Amino acid sequence: MFIRWGGKRVVRAALFPVVLALGACGQAPNNPYVESGADKGLVTHYTAFTARPKHLDPAQSYTSDEAEFTYQTYEPLFQYHYLKRPYTLEPLTALEVPQPQYLNAQGKALSADAPDSDVATSVYTLRIRPGILYQPHPAFAQDAQGQYRYHDLPAEQALQYRSPWQFEHRDTRELTAADYAYEIKRLASPRIVSPILGHMGELIEGLQGLADTLKTRDEQLKKSLQAQTGSRFAPSASELPWLDLRQFELSGVKVVDTHTLQIRVKGKYPQFLYWLAMPFFAPIPWEADRFYSQQGFVKNNLTLDWWPVGTGPYMLTENDPNARMVLARNPNFRGEPYPSEGEPGDEAAGLLADAGKTMPFIDKVVFTREKEGIPYWNKFMQGYYDSSGVSADTFDQAIRAGADGDVALSADMESKGIRLETSVATSLYYLGFNWLDPVVGPGKTPEDARRARLLRQAIAIAVDWEEFSQIFTNGRALPAHGPVVPGIFGHEPGPEGYNTQVYNVVDGRPVRKPIEDAQTLLAQAGYANGIDPKTRKTLTLALDTTGGGPGDKARFDWYRKQFAKLNIELEIRATDWNRFQEKIRKGNQQLFFLGWNADYPDPENFLFLLYGPNSRAKTAGENASNYANPRYDALFEQVKTMPNTPERARLIAQITDLVQEDAPWLFAFTPKQFGLIHGWMGNMKPNDMARNDLKYKTINTALRDAQRKAWNQPQWWPVPLILLALLAFAWPAWAAWKRREQAKGLRVDLAVDADPTKGQP
Repeated sequence: MFIRWGGKRVVRAALFPVVLALGACGQAPNNPYVESGADKGLVTHYTAFTARPKHLDPAQSYTSDEAEFTYQTYEPLFQYHYLKRPYTLEPLTALEVPQPQYLNAQGKALSADAPDSDVATSVYTLRIRPGILYQPHPAFAQDAQGQYRYHDLPAEQALQYRSPWQFEHRDTRELTAADYAYEIKRLASPRIVSPILGHMGELIEGLQGLADTLKTRDEQLKKSLQAQTGSRFAPSASELPWLDLRQFELSGVKVVDTHTLQIRVKGKYPQFLYWLAMPFFAPIPWEADRFYSQQGFVKNNLTLDWWPVGTGPYMLTENDPNARMVLARNPNFRGEPYPSEGEPGDEAAGLLADAGKTMPFIDKVVFTREKEGIPYWNKFMQGYYDSSGVSADTFDQAIRAGADGDVALSADMESKGIRLETSVATSLYYLGFNWLDPVVGPGKTPEDARRARLLRQAIAIAVDWEEFSQIFTNGRALPAHGPVVPGIFGHEPGPEGYNTQVYNVVDGRPVRKPIEDAQTLLAQAGYANGIDPKTRKTLTLALDTTGGGPGDKARFDWYRKQFAKLNIELEIRATDWNRFQEKIRKGNQQLFFLGWNADYPDPENFLFLLYGPNSRAKTAGENASNYANPRYDALFEQVKTMPNTPERARLIAQITDLVQEDAPWLFAFTPKQFGLIHGWMGNMKPNDMARNDLKYKTINTALRDAQRKAWNQPQWWPVPLILLALLAFAWPAWAAWKRREQAKGLRVDLAVDADPTKGQP
């Protein structure tokens, strides 16, 4: 039995790949996407993400991988013009970009050019465009009696839901000024821990006071609930009843009427308008906050941190951050005209061909998570991703570099109609020292501070970021010399801006100082030949970073090699992003590696990263190094509200000199961005400020379909060979089964012939 059935099963299994291959005679049999009937005719953009987004709640989200989603779904009051340079603010949901009204300490109005010292308050009056609607969402659904259908679900019923799209009823309502006020109050909530509360608490009148009130209230509530239940542990924030922020006053935010909001900012702070172009200040309807606060939803990640509720051109319809996320066109979006003006060269580049047409042009965006670079690249080359970056592994395949440093596409890329877009990012990567650490920080005495500063300066010379760029970025990085990056006012591009603590200037160009200079500084710090005088052993420092997979080993080894030049042992403490952030929040790191993307085009957005009162460990601000220098703080307070004048540039140069000497950071590099774009994508222009860029893009789906078909033709010539191989494989099994059957028949015949009753009546 076994041989017979096994033989038949072998033949059937062997033929299955052939049947499968013959069934794939349609177009592009390797297409990784399965489209439903509803997707036919839609303009779909296919792209990828590598890092799992952690927060989609606009009050919390502050990383570039999350911005891919928050900027498409939420709408702050302003946005950046997509084409104009320098970057220019324009209204989004607001009717105009207002000028603030300045008031003195007595509340009297001042002129627009009033001295900073006279200005006690800046009042921003913000008028919102009527008629803007939210995306469809169950939080807005009401029954015939006007009661919200899903705000008070029994816990057992709530546990059945994992997505807002599982609910039968969804509705919308108009955007109001109160929604913006509600979100500003959320920045103060102790249940959210917004990364900008420290900064905004100093600016918006009453915000820090509200934060203190809400924190005290929650602490009292936790104690009360713990006493009621008799539990050993206080309830977590997610276990508390909904916090209705409409019940709390915020003196610095006033809802004047349905479509008018006033915000009062302490002193003069012109950069505040830039903040109003960020999702931190996107509207949140109280209904969504109430809806998502239900216990059963929280357990299933049915929260605002997973499922945005916005007025933007897109809405999140699938959220599996480990595999796939999908944005679909918001059917309630009002539409927005494509820009009709830009900078010189935009018209010739075809960037004004869609002027005045209604956006968005794309109906659906499919994000697929790619953890490895090669699969990502292969799918791009097959046409299954519409655009791609250029990794170190694929650089030589995509790019031709000339002897003069110019770059161009390879012949293979050009033959496919792929375009290359390059730009210098408004970003800075740095290796930071924790000012609270007893070894690399300033310590408790002037002598401690002197020794630590010399140690940092020695390391700054030893770590060769030019070499890092050549090895890990194919030279696509500009060495950084200070905290302000190219393209931002205050950056000094020539010899005046070079970091002379680290470089010698030779023929007008920076040349990294020899390692002997670093070793001399190290000895002056008391660590001659890298020996710690306290332990009489090699000095050991610890670098906290993210990663730890096989792909990170080369980078980690490179870090160790740089410190080994000084005979310093470097311990790499790699972890995931959440644990890394927790260490930074608590000030438990020693050295760390981070990057910063400009939130807005002003030097204050970089300089505030080293402002003492913004200490991450002390005030939950963005000063991850916890750097504190009274002179720096005084200079920063001078320049932060100044217009872009020669005097402001002079003071920024002083700040740069100061941090070059103090070395709280090793200024690493500013990336050069390389983007590859298939010929079917249009309206593509690098823009580090306008992260809500999906609505501007176009896709020629007919051209994409044709190119995919041409590039992914099935190869049928192996099929006959496969059939022959399968027949050769199956033949012995079939022949053995046939012999068994014949032998069985022979045994039956012999048995009949030997039967003595045969032929008897």
